[in-house]
Amino acid sequence: MGSEILLLLLGSVALLLWGVRMVKTGMLRAWGTQLRRGLGSVSRRRMRAFGGGVVAAIALQSSTAVAVIIGSFAGQGLVSNGAALAVMLGADLGTSFAAQILSMDVKWLWSVLLAAGVPLFLTATGERRKGTARLVIGIGLILLALSQMDHAIALLRGSPVMAMIMETLAAEKLLAFLLGALLTVLLHSSLAFVLLTLSLAATGLVGPELAVALVLGANAGGAAAPVLSLNHSGPAARRVAWAHLLVRGGTALLLIPFAWPVGEALHALFPNPATLVAMAHTGFNICGSILGLPFVESICRLLERWIPEAELSADAGAPRHLDPSVLDAPVEALACATREAIILGERVSAMLGDSWAAIETGDPARIRAIEQADDGVDRLHEAIKLYIVQASRAEMEERESARAVEILGFIMNLEHVGDILDKSLMELAAKRGRLGLAFSEEGLAELHAFHARIMETMRLSLNVFVTRDMGLARRLFADKSGLRAAERDAAQLHFARLREGRAESLETSAIHLDMIRDLKRIHGHLTSVAYPILEAAGELAESRLRERDVQLTPAQA
Repeated sequence: MGSEILLLLLGSVALLLWGVRMVKTGMLRAWGTQLRRGLGSVSRRRMRAFGGGVVAAIALQSSTAVAVIIGSFAGQGLVSNGAALAVMLGADLGTSFAAQILSMDVKWLWSVLLAAGVPLFLTATGERRKGTARLVIGIGLILLALSQMDHAIALLRGSPVMAMIMETLAAEKLLAFLLGALLTVLLHSSLAFVLLTLSLAATGLVGPELAVALVLGANAGGAAAPVLSLNHSGPAARRVAWAHLLVRGGTALLLIPFAWPVGEALHALFPNPATLVAMAHTGFNICGSILGLPFVESICRLLERWIPEAELSADAGAPRHLDPSVLDAPVEALACATREAIILGERVSAMLGDSWAAIETGDPARIRAIEQADDGVDRLHEAIKLYIVQASRAEMEERESARAVEILGFIMNLEHVGDILDKSLMELAAKRGRLGLAFSEEGLAELHAFHARIMETMRLSLNVFVTRDMGLARRLFADKSGLRAAERDAAQLHFARLREGRAESLETSAIHLDMIRDLKRIHGHLTSVAYPILEAAGELAESRLRERDVQLTPAQA
C-alpha cells in the first residue's frame, strides 16, 4: 500500500511538471513572438518592466522562462540590466498570483479543459491553434495532478514515517529551507514545489510555520534556476541572473529567522491552509519587490565588477545567436542554429582561404593561425550541436526534425573540413617548410588551381545550405565528377614530371599528392550538403554503379 501511495505521489508531481511545461510551450508557440516583443517594449522603464514581468509569468506559468527570455535580451544588449532585473522581480510576483488562482477550488475543471483541449489539438492545423490547445491541455493536467496529489497526500496522513519527517523539518527550519531550495532546483519550477507544499498543508501534514520555511526555500531555489539556465550565456545575461539570485535568495535568507512568527500571523489571518501557503508566497515576492526594485541599477553595477564585460571577447568561438529562450519553439530555435551554422561556415571558409598562403610559403606563423582558428571552429561546432540536441527535446514536426538533421550534418562536415586543414594540410605545409623543399612552378600552379576550385565549392556549398535551391544542389552534386577528372589530370601531369626526372617534383611528390588527396576529402564533405535536398526530392540514386545484365558461366551457375 505504501509503495502504491508513493508512486501515486511521484506520478502526480511528474504530471504537474508536464502540465506546467505544456502551458509554457503552448504559450510560447502560440504567442511567443508577441510576448517577447511586448517584454522588449515595456522594458524601457522600471515599473513598466516590472508589470510586464508579472503579466508574462502569469501567461507562461513560469518565472524561470521569463527570466531566460529577458536574460537573453540583456545578453544581446536589447534591454538594460536594471530593466531586465525588474522584469524578473515582476515574474516572481506573477507566478505567486498563478499559485493564488490554483489554490482556489477549481480542480474539478480539469475534465472540462481536457475535453476541450484534446479535440482542439487533434483538429488544429495552424501553429497558433495548436499552441492554444497545448496551453488548455496543460492547465487541465495541472488541475488533474493537483487532484491526484491531494488524494495521495491524504493517504499519507496516517503514516508514522511521514509524521516523523515532518516533525523533524518543523523543528529545523534551516533544514526545511534547504530542502525546499534543493527540490525546487531539481524540479526546475518554484510554482510546482509551492503547489506541492500547498497540497501538504491542505491535508494537515505541514503546519503554518513549516509551510513558510518551505516557501522561502522554494523562492531561493527558483532564483537559482535562471543562473543555471543562463550559465553559458554572455556576461550581461549572467549578471542579471546573479543579481536576481542576490535579491530573491538574499530576501529569503533574511526572512528565515522569522518563519515561525510569520507563520503564526498568517494562520491567524488565513485559517485555510492552502490560502495561507499561497499568501505566504505572494507576500514574500511583494517583500522582495519592495526591497529590490529601488536598487536594481545599483545591484547590477555591483555585479559588473564581479562579471566584467571584458569576458565577452575572451572566446573567439563563442556563439552569438544560440538564444536559450526559444528552445521550446523549434522553428525559432532551428533558425538560430542556422544563423550560427552560417557563421561557422564563414569561419571555415576563411580558414580554407588562408590555408593557401600557408601551403605556398610554409610560414609557421600562418600555420599556427590556422590551428588556432580550428580550435574556435571546434568550440562553435560543439555549441551548435548541443543547442540542437536541447531544441530536439521539444515536440518537433517531421519537417523540423529533418531540418535539424540537415544542420547537424552540415556543421559536422564543416568541423571535419577544419580538422583536415589543421591536422593534415598544415602538417604537410609545416613538413615542407622544415625540410626546405620547394614545389616546381607547374606543381605549385596545379595545387593553386585545385585549391581555387575547392574555394568555389565552399561558396556554392554555403549557398545551397542557406537557400536549399534544387538547381544549386544539382550543380554542387555534379561537381563531384568534375573534381574526379581534375584530380586524375593533376596526377597524370605530376607523374609526367616524375618521368622527366624533375628534382623539385621528386622531392615533393608525397607532399604534393597528399595535399591533392586532402583537398579532395574537403570537397567530399562540402558537397554532402546537397544529399538531403536531392534525396527529399527523389533525385538521388541509391548507387552510382551502372546496372547491367550479368552473364553467369556454367561453373558460377
